[in-house]
Amino acid sequence: MNMETESLGGYGKDRTAADFVQQINAKNAKLLACIMVLGFISYHGILHLQYGIDSCKWLLSDGSYKGDTEWQPYGCMMHKYTLTDTRRCFRYLAFLGRHNHFVFVGDSRIRQLYETFLKQLDSNSKTSSLLHEAKLENRAHTDLSFGDAQLRLKVQFIWSPVVNKHMSESFNDWKESGQPPSVIVAGGATWSIKESNGSQVALVEYTKNLTTLVQAIDVMSKRRSRVLWTLQEPVNAAKLFPTRSMITNDQIDLYNKAAIEILQHSRAELWSSSRLVAQGNMDESDDGLHLSPLVLKHDTQILLNMYCNDHMNFNDGTCCSSAESSTTLQIVTFSALGVCLVIALVMGFRMKYQRWRRSHEYSRVQTDENEPVESKDDFTEIMTALGKLAIIMGYFYLCDRTNFFMKENKYFTQVSFWLPVGYVFALGLFFTEDSRYTKVLHRDQTDEWKGWMQLVILVYHMTGASGILPIYMHVRVMVSSYLFLSGYGHFSYFWHRGDASLVRFLQVLFRLNFLTVVLCLIMNRPYQFYYFVPLISFWFLMLYVVLALPPHITSTSADHNPLHYFYLVIKLVGLFSVITILYMSEVFFEKVFVTRPWKALFVTTDDDIHEWWFRWKLDRYSMSFGCVFAFAFLLAQRLNLFDDNNHSNLFSPGIALSATLASLIGIGGYTTFSFLCRNKQECNEIHSYTVFVPIVSYIVLRNVSGVLRTRYSTFFAWFGRIALELFVVARVAGRGHARRAGPAARLPCAQLAYHQLCVCVRVARTAQPDESPDAVRRAQRLEAGAAQRGSLPHGPRAHWS
Repeated sequence: MNMETESLGGYGKDRTAADFVQQINAKNAKLLACIMVLGFISYHGILHLQYGIDSCKWLLSDGSYKGDTEWQPYGCMMHKYTLTDTRRCFRYLAFLGRHNHFVFVGDSRIRQLYETFLKQLDSNSKTSSLLHEAKLENRAHTDLSFGDAQLRLKVQFIWSPVVNKHMSESFNDWKESGQPPSVIVAGGATWSIKESNGSQVALVEYTKNLTTLVQAIDVMSKRRSRVLWTLQEPVNAAKLFPTRSMITNDQIDLYNKAAIEILQHSRAELWSSSRLVAQGNMDESDDGLHLSPLVLKHDTQILLNMYCNDHMNFNDGTCCSSAESSTTLQIVTFSALGVCLVIALVMGFRMKYQRWRRSHEYSRVQTDENEPVESKDDFTEIMTALGKLAIIMGYFYLCDRTNFFMKENKYFTQVSFWLPVGYVFALGLFFTEDSRYTKVLHRDQTDEWKGWMQLVILVYHMTGASGILPIYMHVRVMVSSYLFLSGYGHFSYFWHRGDASLVRFLQVLFRLNFLTVVLCLIMNRPYQFYYFVPLISFWFLMLYVVLALPPHITSTSADHNPLHYFYLVIKLVGLFSVITILYMSEVFFEKVFVTRPWKALFVTTDDDIHEWWFRWKLDRYSMSFGCVFAFAFLLAQRLNLFDDNNHSNLFSPGIALSATLASLIGIGGYTTFSFLCRNKQECNEIHSYTVFVPIVSYIVLRNVSGVLRTRYSTFFAWFGRIALELFVVARVAGRGHARRAGPAARLPCAQLAYHQLCVCVRVARTAQPDESPDAVRRAQRLEAGAAQRGSLPHGPRAHWS
């Protein structure tokens, strides 16, 4: 009896485990992702109700250090303004007719901020010399001024260390003036504490005098002036001079509390984040009172982000950046998708109701076995797919074009990059199995290659690793590898199938551009924002033109006429020649690509083509290298230089060992080069000519051994099948390089990646139909030719996917 009970208990446990494993599937994974997204939408909605939606308020009130040096505002991304960015902002505002008038009012710490602000503006040493002269003439405690007529810029410093009648008169003068300053940064308390030796009387006087400023502040704010009252930064008591020993943090807190009580109901903006910036870096202060250069740099960047972000077009500057007004095209696109969603919901409820009704009709319970099973018609399939697309696009819009999901700047550390990369490869190596293919670069292998590269690129974008030159260069090789594989796959397809029809051409372009075009319409982004899709689409167009031009060359035609090999070489030489001619003259390049009607495909929002020029020249030969490799590989295969029809090695032991050694040297040489080159510009110039070396080396290492060639990672291959969608979505979620943030908990990168993954699976199925005849037939009706997923005789895909 006990044995029977134990056996039944063991069976129950096995059954429970089996049931649990059975629940781990794509449907439940997407359901979990939807629940998580709804949860985070609710969470951030509550945060907005509690703290408001003004990202300027977040910028000026809260934040924290990422590491030791990087300041991260609460809930938004802060752009790092260079001198060029700063002057461009003021020049643009001057063009719009605005006067850029900044006034700094206060003590020596405010003067420090004034000096740092000027250094951010002037490329010459003019401001430095002016400040040096002021110090030599002992004018540190006097008013200072700087102007730039071209920028319609005026920056003033008013020496007013104590909140008194002098400061009140200055504010009243600005109130009465016809054009008050654009921004006033004021603050002060340390002089009052020092002069009164921390007396309570001085605090009362400070409070009373501060009250006299409120009316002037309110009037100026109504006239589009911004008045920032800087809460006093703490001091480092251990470094203070004995004459300043009465300036304690307790005294500073009392003065800050008084300022908050007086000004919180006025139109003044309390700048409390400056205090937090200084608090995290007080050890670097020279005398315990004045601010360190790092603190001043962050304070200056906060000011510039507050003033410029709403007028500039920086993708990483969401603080103080208001949402763009919707265009007519966006409204029409969203409305069309919304109608499809409503129709899909109505049809779905109708089908469920009919199913429920039939289940309760006893006369229909005894159904005939030959009764046809109800299935969705083509129209229902179309509406359902477009309805799901509408939901996905709505989620993307929240991520990309609004501040609903709080964002933060990327911050790179070695651990944050290498740890997820290590996890990814550990999982990839764990899920390996034998492939049914034995050919070189078979379908499973190319999917695996694209999969692990895309996961590394995803980690690269999310961790901000682009500033690390060796990592940057290896990611450039991965992007080039995509183009190389695309060239290899398209050439092989043309060679074996000979299909250069217009239908085939449109199918591939639809597959590549479906998601990107929809995103451009919904997000009001230029086509170039999703830079990889324009790049790979352009090179496919170039390759199609070259291979489709007569004479039409295929493996069959070459067998009948060997002269076709020579014609093919001429075509490839012509392709390289056209690329080189375009590269030799940037002026000629711009004239070609800024010509209407295709200009809009190659310029950014600012009508600038330099981004396209940079991307184009960086990988100008990558797809052509793939074509040449495919041609050489097919010739070698025809000449029986190797045998990949079985699980054995490609070459004899001696040749295999030499090839392996040469490949290791090729990859090691490129890695060494990435560490030795001095800057990105130098590396990029050499990269274009040498990128085929590590790519071909990897192919040799991956295929020379029969064991390695016929095994693959199912984990990586699965990601490789949705690599294009992952590439595009990585540019969307959080503007492509931000993570959602909150005060108590932040959405981890793993969860963000999980959401992106589930979305990519759904979009990939929308843009790429199943291979079954019925599914292909329906998709062709819907999409006018979605991309075929068939493999070539030896496995690689005919197009990038």
